[in-house]
Amino acid sequence: MSSGTKKDYYEILEVPRNASEEEIKRAYRRLARKYHPDLNKDPSAQEKFKEINEAYQVLSDPEKRRLYDMYGHAAFQGAGGQQGGEGYTTTGVGFGDIEDILNEFMKGFGFDTIFEKATRSRKRERRRPSRGEDVYQNVEITLEEAYKGTTVTIPVSREVRCEVCKGYGYDPSRGEKVCHTCGGSGQVIQRSFILTISQTCPTCHGEGAIREPCRACRGRGTVSKREEIKVRIPPGVDDGSKLVVEGKGNAGIYGGPTGNLYIIVKLKPHRIFERKGKDLYVDVNITYPEAVLGTTLEVPTIEGKSIKVNIPPGTSHGSTIKVEGYGMPSLKGDKKGDLYVRVNIDIPKLSFLNKMFKNGRKIEKILKELEEEIPKPERIRER
Repeated sequence: MSSGTKKDYYEILEVPRNASEEEIKRAYRRLARKYHPDLNKDPSAQEKFKEINEAYQVLSDPEKRRLYDMYGHAAFQGAGGQQGGEGYTTTGVGFGDIEDILNEFMKGFGFDTIFEKATRSRKRERRRPSRGEDVYQNVEITLEEAYKGTTVTIPVSREVRCEVCKGYGYDPSRGEKVCHTCGGSGQVIQRSFILTISQTCPTCHGEGAIREPCRACRGRGTVSKREEIKVRIPPGVDDGSKLVVEGKGNAGIYGGPTGNLYIIVKLKPHRIFERKGKDLYVDVNITYPEAVLGTTLEVPTIEGKSIKVNIPPGTSHGSTIKVEGYGMPSLKGDKKGDLYVRVNIDIPKLSFLNKMFKNGRKIEKILKELEEEIPKPERIRER
């Protein structure tokens, strides 16, 4: 499904955009029970269930939800990779949540004891998958690169799945032994008077078996890897913007999904322009006669060109002149920001003022003469 035809995640979960985390979780559990392929045999249920999981994965994660609210589906495309494509995780929920859903369903028919025993049995047969941690990386770019967009190559050190043990942390070729502590049940039971307490076995951690650690990864299930990742920085990013590269974080363990790589954009200070949101500000200097009589200046733009800006007669120090459409582009595809020209008046020295007041001619004529005599200041003020 292309980004252009993707349904809104809030619509998929049937919740308002200001829904709380608890409301989103309740909505997900209700819809998951309704469309889970094990409970709903309608051929379209499986596709619906995938949509629900995808929406829940984003809206249940505060950081992903914030990015989705700001940029929509484009938040997960600017750094490469389509949602739902390679590197995009659509599970949306751990195995424990699915078991809870099925458990609640079965309890409604009086099968709680049988189902819970079967669930515990499955847990003893496998290690619980765990999602890999996200990786955060800063990248510094210029204001011009933020305006045009750019592609950067970022060195990233992360944990990847051990290919010897396939991420499980033990050597499959060396077999396994029944845990002597729990006798293979994965649980240790303590009885005290009328109470019976069952706890996960501390020796085998609930697996019921003792396995030899993988020598390649020393039982971690992951190995360290340093790689260079190309990331597309879209036009309009601001200082502090976050971009997501799906599946380029640390590997999960025991078959769990891989985390994501978050690129945090830092903008280098610019010697001429100051950025405020989508708008840019540039400082110019004019003489006192130019402020009184008005003038026209050549002002640079972030595109590397220059435009003519009229300074009207009587302009005061600190005034700003707005030039529409010469600011920064928008990540959402809206119109560009504006360029604001801030005027700074270079006040003449006292000797010039004395000359002006001692002469009896009209002030306008004197100022025109002074305009020719007073040296022009550097027009563009560097920051």
